[in-house]
Amino acid sequence: MSLADSDHELVVEELGREPSPAEVALFENLWSEHCAYRSSRPLLGAFESEGEQVVIGPGDDAAVVALPDGETYITLGIESHNHPSYVDPFDGAATGVGGIVRDTLSMGAYPIALADSLYFGDFEREHSQYLFEGVVEGISHYGNCIGVPTVTGSVAFHDDYEGNPLVNVACIGLIRDPERLVTAEAQQPGNKLVLFGSATGRDGLGGASFASEDLGEDAEVEDRPAVQVGDPYSEKLLIEASEQLIDGDLVESARDLGAAGLGGASSELVAKGGLGAEIRLEDVHQREPNMNALEILLSESQERMCYEVRPENVEKVEAIADRYDLGASVIGEVTDGNYVCTFEGETVVDVDAEFLGEGAPMNDLATEPQPAIEREIPDVALSEAIETVLSSPNTASKRWVYRQYDHEVQLRTAVRPGDDSALLAVREAGVGLAFSSGADPNWTDANPYEGSRAVALENATNLAAKGARPLAAVDCLNGGNPEKPDVYGGFSDAVDGLADMCATLDIPVVGGNVSLYNDSPSGPIPPTPTLAVVGTKDSYDAPTLSLDGAGELLVVGDLALAGQSEPRLGGSEFLAAVDGSDRFPELPAEPGALIDAVATVADLEGTLATHDVSHGGLAVTLAEMVTEDAGATVTLDGDARSLLLQEQPGRVVVETAEPDAVKEALEGIAPVTEIGTADSSGSLTISAESDAVEITAEEIAEHRDVIRETLE
Repeated sequence: MSLADSDHELVVEELGREPSPAEVALFENLWSEHCAYRSSRPLLGAFESEGEQVVIGPGDDAAVVALPDGETYITLGIESHNHPSYVDPFDGAATGVGGIVRDTLSMGAYPIALADSLYFGDFEREHSQYLFEGVVEGISHYGNCIGVPTVTGSVAFHDDYEGNPLVNVACIGLIRDPERLVTAEAQQPGNKLVLFGSATGRDGLGGASFASEDLGEDAEVEDRPAVQVGDPYSEKLLIEASEQLIDGDLVESARDLGAAGLGGASSELVAKGGLGAEIRLEDVHQREPNMNALEILLSESQERMCYEVRPENVEKVEAIADRYDLGASVIGEVTDGNYVCTFEGETVVDVDAEFLGEGAPMNDLATEPQPAIEREIPDVALSEAIETVLSSPNTASKRWVYRQYDHEVQLRTAVRPGDDSALLAVREAGVGLAFSSGADPNWTDANPYEGSRAVALENATNLAAKGARPLAAVDCLNGGNPEKPDVYGGFSDAVDGLADMCATLDIPVVGGNVSLYNDSPSGPIPPTPTLAVVGTKDSYDAPTLSLDGAGELLVVGDLALAGQSEPRLGGSEFLAAVDGSDRFPELPAEPGALIDAVATVADLEGTLATHDVSHGGLAVTLAEMVTEDAGATVTLDGDARSLLLQEQPGRVVVETAEPDAVKEALEGIAPVTEIGTADSSGSLTISAESDAVEITAEEIAEHRDVIRETLE
């Protein structure tokens, strides 16, 4: 490990001497892009993060948001484990779950739900399938073992993820009483620092630095030591032990051990409190012999927490560790001086904690504008076009994925995976909590700014379609090598687009993660702004996605169907499949009012079914609503292919017994278009001008089962 020359000069100037090898390694990791956000931090001010519901915003291990009762809090966090999941898909993805769960624990919360948003190369490639299967298995294994349900998420395939997949994991935690809230800010000199949990080994060394560089051709072999190895059974013990520690008021502050290991967690903890620490590295409980100071300091071994504990409570903390067969080492104390680490009597680190955490200079990088998109749409027959999008892995059923997850453990899941959004019963506050997470690389590849606005609107529409109104969001901003002006230009546009739409929708972005240098010999990834959004409603019930078979079919918010804009196919799955291009669709003029009205419509007594329209367009949405017992007859006025396959977000198909009530709720806000009726046919019939197509529920299921059929 080595510091860049410019960083080395800054460190020498601050210390007044040459840094020790351990200090060099610590600065190299904590000043990396992964930890310091040197290229992205100048952009993050675009996000609005405040609101009456926001208790703790960006900067801690997880954000804290108050539910409507004001007495129950939830935590929100999201992180990426992209490079580790390429090198070792099972352990890379599994430890991503473990890390975001420990971020939740460090706030005094109990984890109640997970969401995973996954991005891979072309599904037809054997290597993509290998990574896909390994990642899903890793998430499933870890989440199922610790008893936290994975309730929602997304999966996307795109050529540009071939050399660098993305694994983004979000977690919701529950704080039943505001008095249980803990932060990562050290409180008082003289308090003890306790390393709690599993023993420290040599796995994950240099993980933060590894995550801040492009992946090389031999990454799967050369970078394997940088990947952590998880033990979900220890994490489950840690979850339950954490509950007892919080119940006993035994923790003053907490930080989980993730990037940069003990050095990162302990220095950040004391720096946030404007304090220092004295740490004895030889007192750390270890699982491997002859570990040196640098290894102990930077190991990213999993299932570990750093707690600030009052001296009189240390024995109680140790007793809880013994009860759960976990380790607890008193490794030092909080001071009002520097951050100091010693090893067997020798001082190996002696620096100002705040300088260590905040001293990295920000990068001033060049951007290039994105090229203009030219319209080029191949001539494909309607029936062939619909079959193409129905059988695409991007719009196909993801049942193969979510059936591997225990999504009902803890008995809160009211709406399960496979719908627009999950819905959790938070009985402690008497509310339903909706949860949606994802992005669409086709959209952001076609237009980073408009595509990212669409990502935010689509996630909010997912919530509204189940009757929930957005409460808060966290984001995971993934990009390629920021030193390339075209890549940084696209990433910057994506950040602005996401921030602008979240502000328009009045959704505070209360935290998040940035992952850059997602670049490989095959090229950079598309800008990928994963957004995880939560919303609330007054009940645990929601309209189904499947047709009832007895109502009128309306489409809410479709500008092209209503003749208010031209249909545009830019960013669509259809154009991706046939190698075409077009401008991105126009978005609704009043998206905030639209989301509120859709949430109202979802809870109307006459509403029988609702489904967000997005990936694959209206064709896929209608097909997904058809069952063996319920079908639909649809008539469109215009070019059927364009109207069915364009992917403007902010649209919802509503099956209703009271169409006038739906129109009244949307009056003056967004168009409502009648397209047909539901019936008991078990098939979908669509007619428009000279085009017509009919497809049965059985045929739809066959087309959409491509993932399971390929992998099983």
